[in-house]
Amino acid sequence: MKKLIQFKNIVKSFDNQIVLKGINLDIYENEFVTLLGPSGCGKTTLLRILGGFLEQTSGEIVFDGDEISKVPAYKRNLNTVFQKYALFPHLNVYDNIAFGLKIKKQSKDIIEQKVNRMLSLVGLEGYAKRNVTLLSGGQQQRVAIARALVNEPDVLLLDEPLGALDLKLRKEMQHELKKIQQEVGITFIFVTHDQEEALTMSDKIVVMKDGEIIQIGTPTEIYNEPVDEYVARFIGESNIIDGVMKEDYLVDFDDKDYKCVDHGFRENEPVDIMIRPEDIDIVARNKGVLNGEVKSTLFKGVHYEIIVETVSGTSKTVTMHVLGNKDIVNEEEKEKISASNFYMDLEDVPNLTTGDVTARANAQAWNFDNEDLSISKVTYDVKNEKGVYPCTFETSNGTAVTINITVVEPIFTEDATNEEAVQAFDFYKTVDEIKESIALDTDLKRWANATAWSLEDDSVVEIYDVKYDFDDENITEGDYQITFATKGREFKIHTTDYKKEGMKVGLSFAPEDIHVMSKVGF
Repeated sequence: MKKLIQFKNIVKSFDNQIVLKGINLDIYENEFVTLLGPSGCGKTTLLRILGGFLEQTSGEIVFDGDEISKVPAYKRNLNTVFQKYALFPHLNVYDNIAFGLKIKKQSKDIIEQKVNRMLSLVGLEGYAKRNVTLLSGGQQQRVAIARALVNEPDVLLLDEPLGALDLKLRKEMQHELKKIQQEVGITFIFVTHDQEEALTMSDKIVVMKDGEIIQIGTPTEIYNEPVDEYVARFIGESNIIDGVMKEDYLVDFDDKDYKCVDHGFRENEPVDIMIRPEDIDIVARNKGVLNGEVKSTLFKGVHYEIIVETVSGTSKTVTMHVLGNKDIVNEEEKEKISASNFYMDLEDVPNLTTGDVTARANAQAWNFDNEDLSISKVTYDVKNEKGVYPCTFETSNGTAVTINITVVEPIFTEDATNEEAVQAFDFYKTVDEIKESIALDTDLKRWANATAWSLEDDSVVEIYDVKYDFDDENITEGDYQITFATKGREFKIHTTDYKKEGMKVGLSFAPEDIHVMSKVGF
C-alpha cells in the first residue's frame, strides 16, 4: 500500500504552550484513519495543520512525496467536512454541492454529471432543488460530504462531523461514512472523541493524549491490546487492576497468582492488568477463579451490567452510643437545650474552634414554641493531650447543658492489600437525632468523623459503604456497631444472565482474557 501522508516531528505551540509534541505518523492510500482522544489532546490541531488552516511551529508534512508546509490550503488536494457543515443557506442542495466545481469553471454538463453521482452516493436523489435549511441534521451532513467529495480530493478530512447528530442518526451515519469511503476509494482522516465511532469505522486508530500519540493500531489491536491504562479506559469499558508480573506468563493481584499470555516484563515489575467486562463469566460459587458478591445489577438493554465485589474494602468499626432524649428544661425561662458527648482526634485539638465544638456536640436550644434560640456562650478547656474535658453550652437566659469531650489518639485501620487506611471515632447520639436524620449514612460518617486515605500518596479515598443492622425508625437506647468501608475490588461484568443483588457467585476468566500493561510512567 502506498504511503500518502507523512507527519514528521510536527510541533505546534500557542502562546508558549506546546499542544503538539513531535508527532510522527504515516497514513496510506485508501485508509480510514481516526484520530481519537479527549478534548485538548491535539487531534483537531493536527487535522487543521494538514488542511492548511494552521502552520506548524516545526516539522514537515509530506503529501504524495512532496513537502507541503508552504502550500496554501486551496492548493492542497484535500477537502474538509466540519462539525457544523458550513453549508450556504441561500443555495439549494444542488448548488451547494456544485459550488466548488463552478469555482473551477467546469462545464455545465460535467457539473451536472458529478453532482448527480454525489447525490446518488450519499442517498439524496430527488433532493437537488431542496432548500438546505429545511433538511434534517443527517441530510445536511450528507450534503456537506457530497460537496467535499465532488471535487475528487485525494483525502477527506472530517472534524467531528457526527457531533451535532442525535444518537440514532449518528449510528446510521457511522455505517454510511464507511460505505462511502469504501466506494470512493480515497483516504478519510476522521477526528472524534467517541470510541464507538472509532471502533466502528476505522482501519487504523491513532490514540492521542496531551499532544502525543500513545498508540496506533487497528480497532481490534487497540481494543484487545491497549498499551496502558489510559488507552484501556478510553477504548471501551475495562476492569483495571494493580498487579505484579512475577515472571513471564505469571501475574499476581490481590495476593493470588494467575496464568496469562503476556511476557517480556521484568521479574516482579509493577503492572496494570486489564480484563474486559465481556470476558468474565459468572459461575457458581467456588467454581471459578474468584468468589464474590453481587453488589448491583443494571439492565442496559442488550445485556446486564453486574458489579461483583471479590475483595472487601478497608474498614473501621466504631460504637454508636444511643442515649435517651435528655433535654435540659428551664421552666422559668420556657427554654430547652441539648448537646451530646463526643470523641475527637488528638491531632485536631490545636485547631479546635467554638464552631467545631458546637457542631460536633450538635448543641441546640429552643423555646416552648419550638423556635430556635442562639447559644450565646460555650465554655471549654480542651488540652492538647488525651483525656476527658467538660464543655458547657448556655443561652443568654442561663439555660445550660454540660457534655464531655473525650480526646483520644488517632486510631485507624491500615490495609496493605488495598493500600488504604480508614479512621473513625465512637460517638454519642440521642434517639431523636437518629430518627430525625434525613440522610443517615452521610450523618453517620459526619458524626464519627470517618475518613479514608491512600497509603501511597495520602490522597482522599471515598467512604463507599456504611454498614449497620438497626432500624433507624424504631431505634432505642443502647450501643450499636457501625462499620465504614472503602470500595473493595469490584469487577464489572457484561452478561445476558440476570443475577440478584447479594448473591454469592464465582467469577471465571481464561489466561488469554488477562491483558498485562506497563504502568504509565514506570
